Amino acid sequence: MQTLHTVLLVFIFAMSALTWWSSSKRANRYGRYMKEGQKRTVSARIGWLMFESPQVVAFALTFWLTAGEPSVVAIAIFAVWQAHYTHRAILYPLRRNNQGKRFPIGGVVAGVAFNSINGFLNGYAVATAGHLADASWFADPRFIIGTAIFAAGWVVNFHADSVLIRLRSDGFTGYRVPHGGLFRWVSCANYTGEIVMWCGFAMATWTVAGLSFAVFTIANLLPRALTHHRWYVDNLPDYPADRKAVFPGIL
Repeated sequence: MQTLHTVLLVFIFAMSALTWWSSSKRANRYGRYMKEGQKRTVSARIGWLMFESPQVVAFALTFWLTAGEPSVVAIAIFAVWQAHYTHRAILYPLRRNNQGKRFPIGGVVAGVAFNSINGFLNGYAVATAGHLADASWFADPRFIIGTAIFAAGWVVNFHADSVLIRLRSDGFTGYRVPHGGLFRWVSCANYTGEIVMWCGFAMATWTVAGLSFAVFTIANLLPRALTHHRWYVDNLPDYPADRKAVFPGIL
């Protein structure tokens, strides 16, 4: 299994480079970038559930099949991962107003593949990493700082998602200018939070699998955030001119 783990890590890093290149040229065709009348789609709520749920299943199966007698550190990380992705895969889609929204089947298939691999990689890494088998890791500066960064990113991401959900709470299905929280300074506060969150996770776990997920998250979301920012500026006349795309005052 270690060989498979290594091969898939190399694959994820390669996919990160390819994703950065392709996303910089053209945004993936979901959400606001779907074509009018696009075929081979499913309900956005069903698509999101199918897209994210492998992170829950793959991580849990891999973790419990390979952990043996998991340490309290590994179990704590397992619990955080499961809590986040249970919310992401089930509760988050239910909170959104997905009326009339569709998701491309190709995107669902790609998401299931990546999330299954990523769940396996991180579940195996957390279950088998030697430094995570000792409770002293709780006192390591990398764990403490990484956990704080993860928590800050999660708060930003959750708040930003809530702001975006409220924009359609009255049944509106288009796009409006988001306000509040980090949206005061950036166009894609939800992506900012997610990038920060998984960089924190990579530090807290100190595994190559965690690093690969952080790298892929940046490669996937940063180009999309830049595209979103241009879309807002081009399509919403009242859009604040002083906002950046994803990092306040920087980018």
